[in-house]
Amino acid sequence: METATIPMRSVGPIKINSAYVSDEVLVSLATFETPLFPSVNRGAKVSRESGGISAVLVDDRMARSIVVEARAAVRAVAVKEALQGRHAEMAAVVEKTSRFAQLLDVHYQIVGCLLYIRFECSTGDAAGHNMVTKAADHLMQWLLGQYSDLKYISISGNFCTDKKVSAVNSILGRGKNVIAEIVVSRDICERLLRTTPEKIVELNIKKNLMGSIVAGSVRSANAHVANMLLAFYLATGQDAANIVEGSQAIVFAQIQNDDLYFSVTLPNIIVGTVGNGKELEFVKHNLEMMHCLDAKDSAKRLAIIAAATVLCGELSLLAAQIHPGELMRCHEVLERKSK
Repeated sequence: METATIPMRSVGPIKINSAYVSDEVLVSLATFETPLFPSVNRGAKVSRESGGISAVLVDDRMARSIVVEARAAVRAVAVKEALQGRHAEMAAVVEKTSRFAQLLDVHYQIVGCLLYIRFECSTGDAAGHNMVTKAADHLMQWLLGQYSDLKYISISGNFCTDKKVSAVNSILGRGKNVIAEIVVSRDICERLLRTTPEKIVELNIKKNLMGSIVAGSVRSANAHVANMLLAFYLATGQDAANIVEGSQAIVFAQIQNDDLYFSVTLPNIIVGTVGNGKELEFVKHNLEMMHCLDAKDSAKRLAIIAAATVLCGELSLLAAQIHPGELMRCHEVLERKSK
């Protein structure tokens, strides 16, 4: 198999405070967007001088939806109501498919005579795509056995929603829901970011929040979360297409006791430390460098580091965009140097 070569560098260290990471962590990024390296590095320096980025895991689940067809809407409703009382039976089906999969929740949507069922499972240290699809496959067989009048339509009904922009994932969660936050003093803002807390708050409102409303963004308000996530995913052997839902993130900033409070909420970080892609040598090296190979809850640790990396890049870019012409100058200088 041929492999592609992508520029990769370690940035940081990023200082992180959380239940899963309490350390300064060097982070590997792989990207053709080479100005990302110094930009995230600047955010990492801010993290160290500000006492660290605090990060919390809100939720952790992977989803797969199936779709079946009933003879009429009234039958679809009857099946849904019956299934709502059979959670324990469905959970038992899931547990037989894997040592790690556990059924957390089930959500239903009915359109005409079509019944969409979204299964949400915990999947250990795997990202969980295949694990939850296997579980859904067995649940489909069980369902059709219990309700023989239903017709199979698809093992994936798009109510998951896998690698597509949707409101449902950011509401219900798909992957790891992480919030990263930092308080940056006025002095550090002025010295390292060359701006003030007030200007960052103003730009976040007028660019990230209002601009995203104007654009019709779906539960997303950020500057370039996809840049950091893609670079992080490629360097750590993740399924890079997951940046589609992963980049649905919201940046929030406000003045807090004359300092800058800055946070990034990412409801769909889909990462794993085991599974396909993790056998590559550079991936193993990068995961080991971040202590995400043998650590307990290593996938949760990896998600926390990803969120902190995103925060560093978001904060640094907003600071750069406050100054007219700075963004383009940086690209011209850094990208011409790399040629």
